[in-house]
Amino acid sequence: MEQEHLDPRPRKALQRRAVLKAGAAAVFLAMLDELAWSPMRPAVAATALPDIQFDLGPFIAPATSVDGVMVQFPPVFTVFQTIDLLRRPTKTEQTTFADALATIESAYPFSPSGVMLIVSYGLGYFGWLPGALGAGSVSFNNIPRLTLNNSRFVLEEAVPSPTDAGQPGIVKRKFDFTPELGGTDILISARSDTMANVTDVLDWLGGSNTLAGESVPSPALPWFFTGRRVQFVQQGMPRLMAIEDGLYYQDRINPESPMWMGFADQQTSGSGPADAVVFGGGNAGKELTTATPGSYFDNGAIQHLSHVILDLEAFYARAGEAGAAEDETYLERVQYMFRSDPPPSLGNGSDPFLNGGGPAFLPNTFKGINDAAQNAQGIGTLNNAHRIGHVTALQRFSRADDGTPLHIRMDGPGMDKMDIPSTLVVPGNNGTVPKLQFSAFVPTADFFATMRADQASLDLQTTFAVNPLDNGLERFLTATRRQNFLVPPRRNRAFPLLELT
Repeated sequence: MEQEHLDPRPRKALQRRAVLKAGAAAVFLAMLDELAWSPMRPAVAATALPDIQFDLGPFIAPATSVDGVMVQFPPVFTVFQTIDLLRRPTKTEQTTFADALATIESAYPFSPSGVMLIVSYGLGYFGWLPGALGAGSVSFNNIPRLTLNNSRFVLEEAVPSPTDAGQPGIVKRKFDFTPELGGTDILISARSDTMANVTDVLDWLGGSNTLAGESVPSPALPWFFTGRRVQFVQQGMPRLMAIEDGLYYQDRINPESPMWMGFADQQTSGSGPADAVVFGGGNAGKELTTATPGSYFDNGAIQHLSHVILDLEAFYARAGEAGAAEDETYLERVQYMFRSDPPPSLGNGSDPFLNGGGPAFLPNTFKGINDAAQNAQGIGTLNNAHRIGHVTALQRFSRADDGTPLHIRMDGPGMDKMDIPSTLVVPGNNGTVPKLQFSAFVPTADFFATMRADQASLDLQTTFAVNPLDNGLERFLTATRRQNFLVPPRRNRAFPLLELT
């Protein structure tokens, strides 16, 4: 089996007493530094940097087979740095920002061994421009519209999912928090196999005056940093983090999985090509925007960012734990994640909990847009049970007519205290809680909203009498923050449209 193996190096014990004095954030970063390792990636031939900012595949090691499933592992770390403006930037500051990004890419290679940056902008940024989104403004004239409704822009604020807390009839078992929508002007997604590289670059942009070990003046820009969310994607890392944090269900997490829920989410079949996602692209009749090749935002897209708390106590529950009436076995969990007609695996057979109870790497098979409806009706499912799997629900709308995914996911595990009252902290050694740092690139904000609503599948749940306990992953997820950003092409990534004002 070809795969990225767990680090065989001997480890020193994490000095928790010393780290605890620095606070929970320091504990988490120290744990990551102790447990993560830099993958041995084959060299990638240097090419021109992509105008599609998030088209990182050619700069990462090629896909490989793990248990017969083709996967491509992204950079281990992604940090989502949110930024707000103090005022409208000037055209001179636009040049300063562009030069700063070029300076970073001179100091660090554009690769997992260096740093890979993606810069995107929320509605708040465009509100700083003259005329904002009003008729006749540069934003109004240049931001693409929806093909089927020219009165709507591709960028709209995120909306709650029908299964988000606070929606009619929705109450989460433990983390019952209504999501905060929008609120950030700028998002920088910084990716690397080395956390120190990411921290160095973001600190330099924030004013450290030090870059790659050299004294380099930081750019003087009218902004302030508002928060960092850390994501890590590496085989076995969630299990190792659970052990370090003392989570009681640690032995139920698959030791080979890069995700908290025990199943890999890096299958190459689950994400589309970048040119099918951008505004000026299109695939099999799914040309959703008015953008044309050569227009200002042609190689741009929408980036959705959510902060999601995971109720892993319920996901891995044995009967009597977390309110569960029966065991949440591997066979149950694999149906929540994928489908029931039939499940892609029945598990290892001997113990449905130990080390996950079954394989982590399973194919993300597309069985058509009606697969979820058939599952909901109990057609071909185990015992003809009415069920909806997360993947089948997502595929109701997420693909073109030829099966090509029209989204690129950039999600992965997180672990922090953001948005968690102290009374709800999962028992452990530092008070952090497992999260999903979810981000995806899609052609329009409307596309994501529709895709997420179809994934929730409340229509199928109601029509075909599906027990909410059997509707995918919805009851285990609590999104506390959602926002949409516009990702410009690389050529216009520094304070877009300012030069036209």
